[in-house]
Amino acid sequence: MRTEIQTFVDIRRQLHRIPEPGYAEFKTQRFLLDRIGELPQHRIEVRTWRTGILVKVKGTDPQFTFGYRADMDGLPIEEDTSYAFRSEHPGYMHACGHDMHMAIGLGVLTHFVEQEMADDLIVIFQPAEEGPGGAKPMLESEELRGWLPEQIVALHIAPEYPAGTIATRPGILFANTSELFIDLIGKGGHAAYPHRANDMVVAAAHLLVQLQSIVSRNVNPLDSAVVTVGKIEGGTKQNIIAEKARLEGTIRTLSADTMQLVKQRIEALVRGTEASFECTAHIDYGSNYRQVYNEEEITREFMEWLGKSGHARLIECSEAMTGEDFGYFLESIPGFMFWLGVDTPYGLHHAKLEPSEQAIPVAIHTVTDYFRWKSGRLRSGGDRA
Repeated sequence: MRTEIQTFVDIRRQLHRIPEPGYAEFKTQRFLLDRIGELPQHRIEVRTWRTGILVKVKGTDPQFTFGYRADMDGLPIEEDTSYAFRSEHPGYMHACGHDMHMAIGLGVLTHFVEQEMADDLIVIFQPAEEGPGGAKPMLESEELRGWLPEQIVALHIAPEYPAGTIATRPGILFANTSELFIDLIGKGGHAAYPHRANDMVVAAAHLLVQLQSIVSRNVNPLDSAVVTVGKIEGGTKQNIIAEKARLEGTIRTLSADTMQLVKQRIEALVRGTEASFECTAHIDYGSNYRQVYNEEEITREFMEWLGKSGHARLIECSEAMTGEDFGYFLESIPGFMFWLGVDTPYGLHHAKLEPSEQAIPVAIHTVTDYFRWKSGRLRSGGDRA
């Protein structure tokens, strides 16, 4: 491989310095395009979509098209790591490992540009995974529609697993997710005259407690769901009764039917709050992500191959309540996602997250060797699924 693995470690560190919000990954896109521009150009085609990038590596005798997807955006978190290469953008950090994902994507791309494969490869650098969700509109774009792969793979770093570990499972891996925003509007007033106002702080407090009953009393205990309110805003001063309050949270379920049930219960409770507190309420579900459902036959085949390859320690994991808009890709294209162990005590979206860079070569070698093996298997008469 041209360049040692340290090149992609350095790339990860450079990307770590420039985290950007969804659809504003302008420096990130420019950086990636510059690195792609350094590769031999005779076998690649490059397209851009908004702040995303699509790269096609032409095979020598293409009969199949593989895809690898890496997400690009950062998170609104003030970094608190020990890195010398900390974020240069105040209030933003690559706290979900997308810098790792992109560096690995460039490693996979570089490998197949320099070591030809018979089949085609599409490397997808996707913006806005953290919100508002770039996968679905990117899939619907003209730029990608003509280049849709026949099988697609993605990964996500996993702090809880040691470096050198890959974890996945056939079927559902990540949950259905939905954002949740509830605005309550009543009548403000002086704290000394509560009978002349409709207090939305009190309304919000009652609604918050009721929301916690949905999972415990409406969802089958053999099923799984999460309703979390992570932020409440209300009021302006200690002696003013609040006219407005806002609850912000998230919903996670392991089935689409349960997601619908949870939303129905939220709407019923909000209607009850309107009646009880003589207020008006508005619900916004924000970004909704489909479950990440690994195609079972392809995933089992990958797991069997990985177990024999020696590239990584394989774990068949349980499903997780994590959300990922890669689920939209898997609705349209057979494939799978896997967890990549990065061995850090701090979890995803934490200001102190420091993933092990030893995972970068593990991922690059695993993905490139798997695609090469699968390409050969298809040509020898293996299943095309």
